[in-house]
Amino acid sequence: MLAQPMVPSLGTSGEALAEDHLLGLGYRIVGRDVRTPLGQLDLVAMDGATLVFVEVKTRAGTRFGLPQEAVDRRKIRKLRQLATYYLARHPYRGTVRFDVVGLIVEGGRLRSVEHVKNAID
Repeated sequence: MLAQPMVPSLGTSGEALAEDHLLGLGYRIVGRDVRTPLGQLDLVAMDGATLVFVEVKTRAGTRFGLPQEAVDRRKIRKLRQLATYYLARHPYRGTVRFDVVGLIVEGGRLRSVEHVKNAID
């Protein structure tokens, strides 16, 4: 019996698609799935001289709203904590911002990408 190939999870494939999107915009990826004791940062990138923490949200449709709408107050608070932890271990004196990339993938195909720069104050 032949083994079936592993299909990446929707979230994993979404992060790869978001990374491709950011690279196409000229970002430089400096961290993927950065794990901390507090949780995980999806992507950390440089946009010119700006350090960007990127939250990726992927959905199989819009039945439950747009993917980026899932970044609520609780998630924002967690992202700030994760960024603070990251910066304590990787000091950076320049500008820092938070972006959200929302992706809709249907039938194995990317249907839309919504990139919200400076999504969190």
